[in-house]
Amino acid sequence: VQLQASGGGLVQPGGSLRLSCAASGSISSNNVMAWYRQAPGKQRELVAQITSRGSTNYGDSVKGRFIISRDNAKNTVYLQMISLQPEDTAVYYCNYRGASHVYWGQGTLVTVSS
Repeated sequence: VQLQASGGGLVQPGGSLRLSCAASGSISSNNVMAWYRQAPGKQRELVAQITSRGSTNYGDSVKGRFIISRDNAKNTVYLQMISLQPEDTAVYYCNYRGASHVYWGQGTLVTVSS
């Protein structure tokens, strides 16, 4: 499975961004797609995840501000981020978990700064 993430960039505090991650290859019907992030000097953390059936789970720091969604027909997961703050600055990684394998995308940098 290959993951292609896009949508990162520079945004001012309070702004919004939408990340996309398209999966290709041997996609299993039951899978979980997720976004993780890693800020400089910190461990990678879960931002949000969504199952192929649409069940979602969010990290505490983004609840109420970020929304994860997916288009199963396009094998694509999205992360809509609003009310971005400087502490949201990180490299955001797309993640795919199938029946027996886990795959990571290349990461996309989100910088929140004035």
